[in-house]
Amino acid sequence: MFGAPGQRGARERISSPGDRSPNDAGGLDETAPLVTGKRPPSPADVECGGGGGGASGAEREKAIAAPTALWIVILYYTLSSGTLLVINKVAIVALPAPTFVLLLQILASASAVAGAHLAGAVTIAPATRRELLHFLPVVASFLGTIYANMKVLQHSNVETFITFRSSTPIVLAFCDYAFLGRALPCARSWGSLAALLLSAAGYAVFDRGFVVNAYAWLLVWYCFFVFEGVWVKHVCDTVPMNNWARVFYANAMSAPVLAAVLLAAGKERALLAATRWTLANAGPVALSCAVGVAMSHSSYLLRSHASATTAAVVGIVCKLLSVLINLAIWDRHAGPTQLAFLLVGIFAAAAYRQAPLRSAAPPPGPADAPPGKVPS
Repeated sequence: MFGAPGQRGARERISSPGDRSPNDAGGLDETAPLVTGKRPPSPADVECGGGGGGASGAEREKAIAAPTALWIVILYYTLSSGTLLVINKVAIVALPAPTFVLLLQILASASAVAGAHLAGAVTIAPATRRELLHFLPVVASFLGTIYANMKVLQHSNVETFITFRSSTPIVLAFCDYAFLGRALPCARSWGSLAALLLSAAGYAVFDRGFVVNAYAWLLVWYCFFVFEGVWVKHVCDTVPMNNWARVFYANAMSAPVLAAVLLAAGKERALLAATRWTLANAGPVALSCAVGVAMSHSSYLLRSHASATTAAVVGIVCKLLSVLINLAIWDRHAGPTQLAFLLVGIFAAAAYRQAPLRSAAPPPGPADAPPGKVPS
């Protein structure tokens, strides 16, 4: 469905940050080689007035007809992310040892991919030294983001976390422009992001569930999240590797670091020593490990085919599922006014359209100018 994960051929060069793969056009082959040059327009480019290098009407019609498979990836990510957010909340309440739970999830993801590789279901090519060096910031930001995420959930409700996340695409839009070669969003998309900001502000005014500890961890999470979104997108664009391999290397390189953190966490080790394992606490933790494998893969798959801003917006929209589940099973949720602001932000995010690559924008001049010409 998503392309054969293990068929990348000979090792390709690590390209410059300006190079882009065919994935930016909405294709879903994880293993397609990185190429430079003109790309076809994505449906988002067409809607936002972006180019594809002066594509013809037929190319634009083809781009609009193409996103069916991309919506499958978005659905895959939505189910994984929304489900994991709530399951993590349940798991942390049942076993308040976030470092240990996270370590189990990371080990489960790396082990699942390694097992699939041994069974011949996927292929993990040996990584070069340069590729592994590119993954070191991935590991740091990955661990920081997820750990701060779990600490936020430990000290606040799900709605608080979602609302603060709703403001991240505004920052990422400028990061896409400054570091990843994207144009700034179109007017429609700026309106969407502005509505997200208003939604977050309205929620903050009416919400009474914030606590000081949550604010501190939210700030830590915010910094890690923005950096991780930009750097991981850069790695997906410039380091040739299939997504299952990315899942394996990110998790395998993260596990020793997190194990060292756990050894230094005396309170958690004491809690684990006194824990009596039952289905009530082992069940949610095991379920979070299983869903974490899907979350790791769907996250890299989405980032391979969308800009950092678009991936963040999709992440916000998918949280509607977690809100509905949270309302059904949790007793510490926001009131109607706060939820109204939250839903306004989520639906505003759905109106966002991805900004095209600046190198793919149509050149100024007459409408009948030769297609594909980009001024130097």
